[in-house]
Amino acid sequence: MILRVAVGALGAVAVLFCLAVTGAAEHPGAASPASAPSVPTWSVGTTAPVAAVADPKPVRLRIPAIDVDTPLIDIGTDAAGALIPPTAADVAGWFTAGPVPGAVGPALLAGHVDSHAGPGVFYRLVDLRPGDRVEVDRADGTRVTFAVAATTRAPKTAFPTDLVYAPAPGPELRLVTCGGAFDRAVRSYRDNIIVEAVLTLG
Repeated sequence: MILRVAVGALGAVAVLFCLAVTGAAEHPGAASPASAPSVPTWSVGTTAPVAAVADPKPVRLRIPAIDVDTPLIDIGTDAAGALIPPTAADVAGWFTAGPVPGAVGPALLAGHVDSHAGPGVFYRLVDLRPGDRVEVDRADGTRVTFAVAATTRAPKTAFPTDLVYAPAPGPELRLVTCGGAFDRAVRSYRDNIIVEAVLTLG
């Protein structure tokens, strides 16, 4: 799965939208060309990101409603400006140039919907409903809990930039993956799934 990331200063978060899928199939687990690489490649825009605030880094993500329990790896950019993706489709990543989950602003967690090997960590992200719990464990042993507020499915040709970029008055999450129909002609998912979640007290 190939994602392109446009990084902006507003809200210090990144916007992800699918461009193409490498080695993915319309139905996860289906066969794919033998020449397709097993690790997805992501690329990043040239706008300089804003450094994240100095809060405890996130280390684990749990979403009980969709059976997600995964380590979180840091997602950053290399010298060429390419975003270094999770090493496997079943691991989610935190975009380190944005806010830390629990800090003010929308923190971005990204994951793959699938790969040629089968469903990815965010395969069921689209199934989340308002009120569903999202838990993020942090390196200092604390946990921050969020509640899903809304899910947006948007065509990649009309990505809701403000939804992901805009500053938030309090701690929020944006969970992003690919979604919608798989267009075999261009080897790309047509949509993105963006889940908004807000901090709760319990």
